[in-house]
Amino acid sequence: MAFLQTVWSLDGHCPLMKGELKEQELENLLCEHIELINPDWLVIGHQIKMGSGRLDMLCMEYGGGLIVVELKRDKTPRDVTAQVIDYASCVDRMEFGELSEIYEKHVNGKESLTEAYKRKYEVELDEENATDNVKMVIIAAEMDASTERIVAYLNEKYGVGINILFFQIFQDGEQRYISRAWLQEDKEEIRATTSISPKWNNEYYVSFGEGRRHWSDAVKYGFISGGGGTWYSRTLKQLGEGDRVWVNIPHTGYVGVGYVSEKAVMAKDIRFLIDEKELGFQELKTEGFYLHSLDDAEKAEYVVKIQWLKTVTVQEAVKELGFFGNQNTVCRPQDKKWDFTVKRLKEIWNIED
Repeated sequence: MAFLQTVWSLDGHCPLMKGELKEQELENLLCEHIELINPDWLVIGHQIKMGSGRLDMLCMEYGGGLIVVELKRDKTPRDVTAQVIDYASCVDRMEFGELSEIYEKHVNGKESLTEAYKRKYEVELDEENATDNVKMVIIAAEMDASTERIVAYLNEKYGVGINILFFQIFQDGEQRYISRAWLQEDKEEIRATTSISPKWNNEYYVSFGEGRRHWSDAVKYGFISGGGGTWYSRTLKQLGEGDRVWVNIPHTGYVGVGYVSEKAVMAKDIRFLIDEKELGFQELKTEGFYLHSLDDAEKAEYVVKIQWLKTVTVQEAVKELGFFGNQNTVCRPQDKKWDFTVKRLKEIWNIED
């Protein structure tokens, strides 16, 4: 059921002529005025290199969901549907750090994705779950019946988040006008104006990414760490002696709380007092590896010493609905979810102030 729209001039009592808008012009227009699609979307980037081509646009909506936007261009019906699904599968596997790099490139480093999200929506971004939901939108002036049928079938039968947005251009003399219509009704989420807490609760959030580093090492020797790039290590430097940190392993749960005993230093320079001897990582028996990129201050691992107040194993990690999550290594959340998380963890671990 392809959309056919006509716009009439009430002054001239005649229909406006169809106008033209090149797809590159449309893409540039949407990047600058995303409100033409949805005023509640945030553009993360455009012409993003993927394994099978370049994604026209990638956006984020309130709550952290991602939207893959692809212009039809000259693709065949099957190609455009397969292409947008392929792009969505690539985006679904992205880590938040990749999304942040795409956004910072898009805005020439003017702000981070986390900052942009908070500025637009007035809430903290749940970075840990930012890629959990990916929708797809195909943009076209017209679409063949088979593609419309495929999209409607995926949407209605299996709940796949895929839709078509039709744009048409009309001309009245030198003036051009643009109209849009969705194939499926676009159900926009009604959100609260704000969920920001009045003030920060003085509790630091820590994301401890397992893999190269191991939580068992952090518990045994008393530290947290991050590295592999400045995005992962720079936030550690905001921690000072006496600050309290609550540690979360992404997609696993909260595993510990403790106090900072020494500020961040490069892993090669850290020393631990073991049996009255000062030892570095090269002399410790660890499950993880922390001495990578020794000569590269930007990519090296940075370590903060912690005096643990409470720790649990990875298998005992605490994760509940409504808990705060973020993939910055350290942050100071001003969010009601963070207040709830700290309060709940104090109850579970019997932590008193």
